[in-house]
Amino acid sequence: MSLLKDPIYQQLNQALRSLLQGTDFKAGDQFLTERQVCQKFEVSRATANKALSNLVAEGLLEFRKGVGTFVQGGAILDYDLRSLVSFTDKARTAGKHPETRVLSLETIPADQAPAEIRQALDVEENEPLVAVTRLRLADQTPVILERRHVVASRSPKLSRSEWAGSIYSVWTEKHGLTISGARQTIRAITLSPEDAELLAVPQHSAALRVCATGFLTGDLPLWHEQTLYRADSYEFHNTLGGLRTSRPAVGNFVNLATNH
Repeated sequence: MSLLKDPIYQQLNQALRSLLQGTDFKAGDQFLTERQVCQKFEVSRATANKALSNLVAEGLLEFRKGVGTFVQGGAILDYDLRSLVSFTDKARTAGKHPETRVLSLETIPADQAPAEIRQALDVEENEPLVAVTRLRLADQTPVILERRHVVASRSPKLSRSEWAGSIYSVWTEKHGLTISGARQTIRAITLSPEDAELLAVPQHSAALRVCATGFLTGDLPLWHEQTLYRADSYEFHNTLGGLRTSRPAVGNFVNLATNH
């Protein structure tokens, strides 16, 4: 099959989607390789790679490093924006096996952390912070890369094995901390080559980055995190209230050109 119209990769995307909607591939099956796409559709390897990467980003395919590309199957993990929920619990609810790999764990003085983290945690430069990097996996597929700083004096000392599980459960159920909530911002980013490798996705893949500061009772900062979520594995959910309008007072001038 030859694709002759421009842009080629968009037509290739549609052709591959048609394959996925047919009966040749079911959830969990290995999909066509780049070489097979090139041969079947008479396109360049770069075009095949771009089309496959787009379908991965859309959540239709799943890339497994060193193995190949597979038809996405099973439940997509969801992130509830209204409350703090354990990744471990969410993965199990979705019928997936959760796993946490602790990539690094150390105690550092606060002045070794970026200034915005010190400010968010409201600590002096010499105050100790626990710095931990964790990779979260569902059914052996990396889905979250988490970098977290915790105020050491506000948390019990945790073992590596405790970090390799639900940290919220450890803090609240085992050590009796009361977590009042978190303030977070979310934005779409392009992964660095290093982070893409850890998350087992192609370079330049998109991800959702959550920056959050978590608090104990009394609005006391406990942790700050910068966490990356694979865009093909997560959906963010929220419930909105009714429409809220803001009307200028009578006689006030509103410059519409600045309201973007």
